[in-house]
Order: sequence, then C-alpha cells, then structure tokens
Amino acid sequence: MYPSREQVTLLMRHIHACRFVYNNSLEQKIRAYEQEGRKLSCFDLNNRLPALKEEHPWLKEVNSQSLQSANKNLDNAFTRFFREKKGFPRFKSKKNPVQSFQVPQHYRVNFKQRKIKFPKIGEFKTVFHRVFTGKMKYATVSVTSTKKWFVSILVDDGVAEPAPAPFSLDTTIGIDVGLKDFATLSTGEKIENPHYMKTSLQRLKVLQRMVSRKKKGSKNREKAIQRLARCHEKTANQRNDFLHKLSFRVVSENQAIAVESLNVGGMMKNHHLAQGIGDVSWSMFFTMLEYKCQRYGKTLLKIGRFDPSSKICSNCGYLKQDLALSDREWICPDCGTHHDRDINAAINIKKFALQEQNLVGVSGAERTVEPVDSPQ
Repeated sequence: MYPSREQVTLLMRHIHACRFVYNNSLEQKIRAYEQEGRKLSCFDLNNRLPALKEEHPWLKEVNSQSLQSANKNLDNAFTRFFREKKGFPRFKSKKNPVQSFQVPQHYRVNFKQRKIKFPKIGEFKTVFHRVFTGKMKYATVSVTSTKKWFVSILVDDGVAEPAPAPFSLDTTIGIDVGLKDFATLSTGEKIENPHYMKTSLQRLKVLQRMVSRKKKGSKNREKAIQRLARCHEKTANQRNDFLHKLSFRVVSENQAIAVESLNVGGMMKNHHLAQGIGDVSWSMFFTMLEYKCQRYGKTLLKIGRFDPSSKICSNCGYLKQDLALSDREWICPDCGTHHDRDINAAINIKKFALQEQNLVGVSGAERTVEPVDSPQ
C-alpha cells in the first residue's frame, strides 16, 4: 500500500492502539488470575473496552473492531499456550520489526481502480499481488522497519484442498539438509548454500557501527537505522526468494517428499553453528514444503530425528558407528560401496519414510537399534 502522510499517521495510531489494548488485556488477565483466581474470556475483555476508551479518549479515533481483534488474538494466544504448549503470551513491543493490526470487516477492495478502503482511515493506492474471488474474512495491515506498508487479506474461495496423489518409490524424493550444501536430494543432486547472511555480514557490521556512533534521538541516527534495516530486509528477501523457488520446484517435480525432523531450536544453542543454522532457515523451508504439499495435493513424509541416516549403508544396511562429522565420504566394509555422506543420508531418509508407509518394493537399509557391525 502507498498511504499519504496523513494516512500514515492514522495507520500508526491504529497500530499503537491495538498494541496498547493487547498489552492492557494481557495485564488484566494475569492480574485477575493471580489475585482472584479467575480467567477473563475474550467477551469479558471486550466489555471492558468502553471504560478503557473513557480513560484513554484517543482510542475512540480507532476502529472499534480492530481493538476487539486485538483481544481475540490474545485469546487465541492463550489457547495455543494451553493446547499446543506454544509458549506463554508476551507483551508486544513498539520496537518489533513488523507492526500490524487487523480489520475484520467493512473494508472494500477495488481491483479496477487499484484501491482499498478501510473504515476511519480512507482509501489507499494498492498494488495487488493477484485478483481473488470469494468471501473476504479479515485484512491484516502491517508495516516493516523500512516503512513499507502491506495488507494481507484472508479469503474463503470455497475450494476444497485436493486429495493427496498416490506415490511410489520412483515418485518420492528424499532431502537431507546441511550447512555446506543447503540440501542434498536422493537423486544425487546437491543444492548449493547461497550464504546470504555471510555475504552481507561485513556490510551489516559497518552499518551497525554507524548506528552506534550516532547520538541517540538524532535524525542522523534514524537515517542510519533505516540503512541498516534495508540491508537486513534485502538479505531476508533474498533468502525467502531462494526458499520459495526451491520448495516450489521440489513439490512440483515429485508426488511425495521425505525429510528428517530436526530440533532446530536445540541446534541453535551451539554458538559455533548458530549463525550458519539461522542463515539457512531450515524451519522455514520445511514450513513451505508442508503448506505447498497441502495446496497441490502432494505428501510430506517425516522421519524421526534420531535415525542415523548418514551412518547406515543405503545398499546393505551396515551401521558405521565411528563415522565422524568431518568424514564426508566413506566405504562400506561389508559391500564395498563408496558413499557420499549427504547423498547416502538422503537415500536413507527416503527409504525410512517409505518403510513407515509399508510401501511394497522398498528394500535396502533397515533401521536398527543395536549395532549391526560384522564381527571382527
């Protein structure tokens, strides 16, 4: 979206108001539970909004349904905390890189004039990603740290998700992710790691030093912060573009994709590998694979994170226990097969995933608990 200066003021007022209501409601829920032992529902929080508006009159200038959406988001956060153990809801900060608010209804979209109109704000010149049809649910307006405005509209098009297509050994691919090569496919292809963060790291350090040298609160510091934010944004956009193109290609060319479940959060605690793991964004890649498989009727297969896929010979099943992380190639003592560590792991991931599906015709490596080394 391309708002005017006056509209930017109104949009930021909505963002500040929704963040204020969210934090205020979170404080009320915590206090009510600690002092009185009762739980406040979303209905109770919305009933307190009129009194909150009398106490803070500037809230009356904001769309009331956007404030109610903030309470609904808080209620959903508590639901995820209790049901899915996603973490206790935290207070929102105005320093977050992306700020947003929601408009549930009464907004209008005009594709011909390329405009969108929100209540109490007005019309905006908008570049639409695509023309959609269906029932519009709610719109999420967001602003990035580089002062770019976006609107995301949830639409119910009434089209059911396609049923997963049948797959076989030949139409399934295994993927082993890594740091040296971003991904290794069971076909033997290796996807090079682009290292976007490593490439721009020197420039980021220079820009960060320029920010730290500027006086806090000055205009020059704000300009330096914007330059730093644009560099971070470019790196993130490069990474997202790479992940989108690769995930779409993998989903388009195969009926089923087999991957290994990884504890990325635990791996990030290793300070020697944390920066490299954060740069490759494995979790985002797996998320893209998951929703694109659902969209196009494909199947995503996952195996356990403790399966020694790289240490097992994909040809005979021999388990090489003394395989170190630095060993990128090895020869099976039983059958004499020469293995590339990553390719062998990708093949085993594929076989393990298909064995769980009880697919006929899958043979070779078998998962074992006890070592299967031949007697010396």
